[in-house]
Amino acid sequence: MKVLILGGNGMLGPWAIRSLEGRHRLRVTDINDAPEGFGHEYVRLDASDLDGVVRAAEGMDVIVNLSVLREDRQLAFDVSTRGNYNMMLAARRHGIRRVVNTGPHFQLAGPQYEEWDFGLNPDMPPAPGTRLYALSKALGQEICRVFSERHGIQVIMLHYYNMKHADTLGVAYERAELHDDLTPFSVAWPDAGDAIRCAVEVPESRLDSSCESFFVFSDLPHDKFLNEKIRRVLGWRPRYQMEPLWNKRVAGG
Repeated sequence: MKVLILGGNGMLGPWAIRSLEGRHRLRVTDINDAPEGFGHEYVRLDASDLDGVVRAAEGMDVIVNLSVLREDRQLAFDVSTRGNYNMMLAARRHGIRRVVNTGPHFQLAGPQYEEWDFGLNPDMPPAPGTRLYALSKALGQEICRVFSERHGIQVIMLHYYNMKHADTLGVAYERAELHDDLTPFSVAWPDAGDAIRCAVEVPESRLDSSCESFFVFSDLPHDKFLNEKIRRVLGWRPRYQMEPLWNKRVAGG
């Protein structure tokens, strides 16, 4: 398939590209220049540029959205909210049937869930709370959902939070940092990229509706969040577990 990646030169983009390349033809966009020696078609593009996003989507089969800006209020809404509108309009205009969108878990499971509940799953009613990042992403996801229902576009939403480098798992930490590096939503970067591939490739017949959400994290022993759905529906399996982080040796301990 021909896959357009928006925001592909950020933190998650290289891992998604690594998982997709060799299996699909990629067109990658980002607000920054391409890395030196980049081996795929590349377009410098701001996700808030409607005409640019529509042009970039021409001839594509799938759109993957990895774009994000968090700190500035105007830019956050331009990219995370209006950028999703631009993406979905481009999909409708070009007849693209699948969109893979990404965002933080708290655009669905905000503080009122995370601070009090367990067994949290991606089919809960969304409650993003009041943070700018969560709200701008949650509004963008709502735009995707409306386009999905009205125009028959399959939307797959992947929720992430804390990504880890697999080659640093198991190193010793100072005691003050013992619990600073593990959350109930931790996953290794290669597994995070593989989730993108699984979402691109899953047969539509395995999806229960036109707009489905999934939690992406390793098999952590807390049952605060549940990753059963992504394993069952998308066939995603984390290759890197987090045992070294909760069983790790503490330097000097």
